[in-house]
Amino acid sequence: MTRDADDLYDHLPVIYRMRDEELGGPLKAVLEIIGEQAVLLERDLDQLYDDLFIETAADWVVPYLGDLVGYVPVSEAGAPGDPNTPAGRDLNRVLVPRRDVAATLDHRSRKGTAALLEILSDEIADWPARIVEFFTLLGWTQQLDHQHPTRGGTLDLRNGDALDLLDGPFDSAAHTVEVRRPLSHHSRGRYDIPSLGLFVARLKDYSVTAAPACCIEREGNQCYTFSVLGNDAPLFTRAERSADDAAVAGPLNLPLPIRLRAFSEQVTRRPHRVRASGLYYGDGRSLTISVQRGRARALVPIAAENVIPADLRDWHAYEAPRGSVLVDPVRGRMVFPLGQTPRAVDVTYHYGFSASMGGGEYHRPLLGPRDARMFRVRQVAPKDGEFANIGDAYRAWTTLRDAPVAEGEVAPLAAAIEVMDSRAYEERLAFDLIAGESLQLRAADRCRPTLRLLDYRVNQPDPFRVSGEAGSRFVLDGMLVAGRGIAIAAPDPGEGDAEGDAAADAAAASADSAAAVAIETPRRAADLCDVRIRHCTLVPGWDIGSECEPERPDEPSITLGGSGASLVVEHSIVGSIWVDDGERRGRPNRICLSDSILDSCDDRGLALCDPEERMANAELTVLRTTVIGRTLVHAVGLAENSVFTGALVVARRQRGCVRFCHLPPGSRTPRRFHCVPDRTALEALPASERPGEILRLAPEFSSVRYGTPAYLQLGDGCADEIVRGADDESELGAFHDLYQPQRRANLRFRLDEYTAAGYETGIIDTKQG
Repeated sequence: MTRDADDLYDHLPVIYRMRDEELGGPLKAVLEIIGEQAVLLERDLDQLYDDLFIETAADWVVPYLGDLVGYVPVSEAGAPGDPNTPAGRDLNRVLVPRRDVAATLDHRSRKGTAALLEILSDEIADWPARIVEFFTLLGWTQQLDHQHPTRGGTLDLRNGDALDLLDGPFDSAAHTVEVRRPLSHHSRGRYDIPSLGLFVARLKDYSVTAAPACCIEREGNQCYTFSVLGNDAPLFTRAERSADDAAVAGPLNLPLPIRLRAFSEQVTRRPHRVRASGLYYGDGRSLTISVQRGRARALVPIAAENVIPADLRDWHAYEAPRGSVLVDPVRGRMVFPLGQTPRAVDVTYHYGFSASMGGGEYHRPLLGPRDARMFRVRQVAPKDGEFANIGDAYRAWTTLRDAPVAEGEVAPLAAAIEVMDSRAYEERLAFDLIAGESLQLRAADRCRPTLRLLDYRVNQPDPFRVSGEAGSRFVLDGMLVAGRGIAIAAPDPGEGDAEGDAAADAAAASADSAAAVAIETPRRAADLCDVRIRHCTLVPGWDIGSECEPERPDEPSITLGGSGASLVVEHSIVGSIWVDDGERRGRPNRICLSDSILDSCDDRGLALCDPEERMANAELTVLRTTVIGRTLVHAVGLAENSVFTGALVVARRQRGCVRFCHLPPGSRTPRRFHCVPDRTALEALPASERPGEILRLAPEFSSVRYGTPAYLQLGDGCADEIVRGADDESELGAFHDLYQPQRRANLRFRLDEYTAAGYETGIIDTKQG
């Protein structure tokens, strides 16, 4: 039962309430204060009851409940975070997982079983895993009275499937014994009698639903890629958790790239005919393909028997039979029959990535002013009140915004254009905001639409342009932008005046706090207040080729052209940023990057500068971000828990701080604290050893090309000073908030606790592209 603050007053006799109203309501005011405290006390009592149960207890109570059943937090994982901050609460959830505490007693009853170790990986580290008993893969002379025909046998070099699975989580070949331990810090071994291997999948599978495929016209009208950007990308398995907790994980239980042989299902042996396996293809599976042919308006799914797996590394190596399609899941390619090319191709598939960043069909909170007018966009079959494209929705908003209002009413100044699907929108976008206006262009929750900015005009550039008058705000949320960059421009001269500025300030003060930028924003007369980009990808290099190489690596993703607007980038992937202040050199723009990737496509490229490759007139804040390339900036307020692969050069070094960051040689920064490499430690080394130490401390990535699954994930050989170099002992860079070092340490401790006596379990990262 819940009460409100007026509950006590409502229980008074009517006569007392009438007299109180005659006196101006002093009794009501007193009882409201008492009622507020009573409500807080009642909620606290309810929470005390909820705290008795692990399912409903507050986060700070979970360790205490764990202590009652003997659950011991792992000291090697790091110190607990501050429970009063969001980051501290996220860290504490990793250090003491609620699911692991809840299942402590059940786990102890199953101690020593192989399947339990997979459950521990899922519950503690949120990594799907497969346990492998390496002693079952040893080549040995079997006892004829106790044969094991399913255990590892001599490798058949004609068995391509066995060769594909070699040394992976589903290896079935026999190996010679080795004496190295799976827990060795120098050189870990696998195939020994007391050795177990837990193959963990750290990448996650993300869906793309009913999105257009990309036609590769240079190869032929029949050639397509699943990726809307036209690059090769492995298709991933849609991982499904096994219903049987006692069973060891299978290929469908892990988010792994789909192998060509696994995708193939044999129909006849002679002649040799294959089709797509129903385990991977079909509605609710890992991928489906729908086409529109002839005069038909609807898209029709292609049946599995008409999907033929093929190796399409050479687009023209095979010719598709009529009525079918060739699919290569390893490269994300498909080829239709010549002369039977469909009018449109839609695909649903899954790709792999490290974290929920850069936009995607994952849950994210939608923030904005409460009074914002909503304009929904749906490209195919829009419903009543929806628009078929973004431009029509924006024109509808400007018509409503500029319409005369009745006396006593206030003109609407907040709008949100929400895209309701994951399709591609090829439009010219230019948003000009009036004073005090707040506009959002965002994807609906669990959608990832694509904005393809094309070259429409011959003699002028075609960016996505945003400008506004004083106090206006723009938010881009959940979008994939390719083909061009975003230009944040100052309004035309003469727009705005003192009266407009006053109206803008009043409107900005009444805006919802969730849409406000958390940093101080500089103001220029009649200029845009701030731009926020969150959960978006502005493709580095504008576009990528088939091998994920950037098409225009020297072009910026964001240009601040003479505007004093602040720029905030959160949970996003963007290319270079240019700050074009002309010759005025006014107050520096405020740029804040957090939990993001700023990629100039090369360590020697320019990630942040002005168009003349000089110092950008900007004050930079960088939090938990990976920056690829050099950064030339006027000032740095704070750089924290970040990786700079190119030199960070700051003009004004008397103020600001750089802490817990990787800074390469040649950087000129404000005062540093716990940065890598440490200059004092380097100077203490002999001159001949310094280059080797600098090279050892350089960040190592599994991949540096956007579009690959392991994009900017720290590699296995990365120095521990970077892997655990943050202020909370997490990794430096954009994936800091995954807390992977803490997850690994926590899992390592539990594996030692629950592994059967006499055995050792090693944690092995599964190769995922």
